[in-house]
Amino acid sequence: MALDGPAERRDELVQVEMGNGNGVAPPQPLRPAGRPAAATAPYLDRRLRLNPNAEHKPQDYSDVRGEYAPVVYSALERHLPPSLLDADRDVKLHFMRDILARYWPQGERNKVQRHKEYRQRILHLYKPLHEELYNMHPSEFFLPTFLEAVRSNSEESFRSFMTEPIPGVYTFAMLQPTFCEMLLEEVENFEKWVHAMKFKIMRPNTMNKYGAVLDDFGLEAMLNQFMEQFVAPISRVFYPEVGGGTLDSHHAFVVEYGKDRDVELGFHVDDSEVTLNVCLGKQFSGGELYFRGIRCENHVNSETQHEEMYDYTHIPGQAVLHRGRHRHGARAISSGLRINLLLWCRSSVFREMKKYQKDFPTWCGECQREKRGRQSQCVKATKMTFASFG
Repeated sequence: MALDGPAERRDELVQVEMGNGNGVAPPQPLRPAGRPAAATAPYLDRRLRLNPNAEHKPQDYSDVRGEYAPVVYSALERHLPPSLLDADRDVKLHFMRDILARYWPQGERNKVQRHKEYRQRILHLYKPLHEELYNMHPSEFFLPTFLEAVRSNSEESFRSFMTEPIPGVYTFAMLQPTFCEMLLEEVENFEKWVHAMKFKIMRPNTMNKYGAVLDDFGLEAMLNQFMEQFVAPISRVFYPEVGGGTLDSHHAFVVEYGKDRDVELGFHVDDSEVTLNVCLGKQFSGGELYFRGIRCENHVNSETQHEEMYDYTHIPGQAVLHRGRHRHGARAISSGLRINLLLWCRSSVFREMKKYQKDFPTWCGECQREKRGRQSQCVKATKMTFASFG
């Protein structure tokens, strides 16, 4: 699907402890120019449903063009207020666009437009090295064990080839060596072309000074299929509480670590609901990925508990899947060159629903500890009350 909307902004990591958290700015309500106010005005005070209406069949939005893909509207429609479910499609569409526009304030529109022009110029001039990479070929891209499990599409089949070293982090063999080699060669070819053209390359985020955004030079459509067909089924099973079942956009890039590249990556969280991290190669030592617990926005700098600590050593072709809010970083590489494919998967529905959440997020380790602490204090207070009457 086209990513001409919010997912095309210059994506940023939210760095922990450093104080320069720079994720998505709090959105401001915005009605795009030319949008009929009358179509949505009666519903502006209506909130989306926290839980989707499973019995409602969304209308077809496949003919809708614009900032978001049709699947976004189909997913969001199930969350509409009951009074809107039977409204005309145009009314529902206007309402949903107003909701989604909050994630694309006017200040971002110029950035998006410049990035769109940048991408179009690349696509017009750049000649791919490996044309076969630009269309999905599952048997050539993925290992047979991974494909078989995804086709079975069950928790049992996923767990049969995955390991879960700590809760919420899954590791598994995923990519064919030939795919890794071709993608490495394609990225290297693109970077040489950029240098020869004296063309400024946009880096993946604010913390990585090396690497490239794969969507920028034509791999967007293939990687969207990558997410929808091979990451979303797994996320739907293991991460439903953070939007794993409603992933509708992505940001895909490679990062490079080495002596003359980025050496390490600070402690941070990703601007994603679910992150896929796959090592492509090459020869290297060091550069382990370390995890330090899942946190909501209110507890991103809270203390790490011993049971939340986990260090992972990269293996070419092997993937790590985790929540975007799982705090992590990369240790310094000691030799060689390590290149990884990152796929940040996002859910616009989940991001809207978070605004209405009143209780503790079930996925935040610190929220759950605070909840258990309050329950413990309540039990103690109750016992003391009964004891005083004894």
